[in-house]
Amino acid sequence: MSAKAQFLKKLQDQQPRRRDFDSKSEADIADLRLRMGELQENMAAWLTDTRISIASDDVALSDLLVGGKTFTVPALSLRYDNREIKFTPVFLYGQGVTGCVEVSLCMQGRATPQFRLFMRCSESVDWTCSPVGVPGARRSAFSEDAFFEMIAGLLP
Repeated sequence: MSAKAQFLKKLQDQQPRRRDFDSKSEADIADLRLRMGELQENMAAWLTDTRISIASDDVALSDLLVGGKTFTVPALSLRYDNREIKFTPVFLYGQGVTGCVEVSLCMQGRATPQFRLFMRCSESVDWTCSPVGVPGARRSAFSEDAFFEMIAGLLP
């Protein structure tokens, strides 16, 4: 984690909680929404002075481990010419993680999953990532470098 990210996290941790939640799942849903917003801010900063556009759109997410309730969470998309990378939340709880976001390359009406981002896991409270379809792939820290590896498919 960068010094800036550590500073901002520490500052955020010192801020009083805006709201008490009735359950852990409500707090985790709020955290996922917040962290997706922070992710969008980071992406926007990393993509400054590029022609890559970033957009956010709410998606409905249903999770059996929160009583089958459906809730909305921001999904992000990056677009360059006729290519798009989508960051779509796919579940809140599962596979030993809290908050999973699938990163897919979208071209010609077809989405191909490339990576998964995990909001929290047993190894880290920060975003981690791993490639899709690589059995036994270890999760690594999500960073600016990892981000640019993920979006490499935007360029022809």
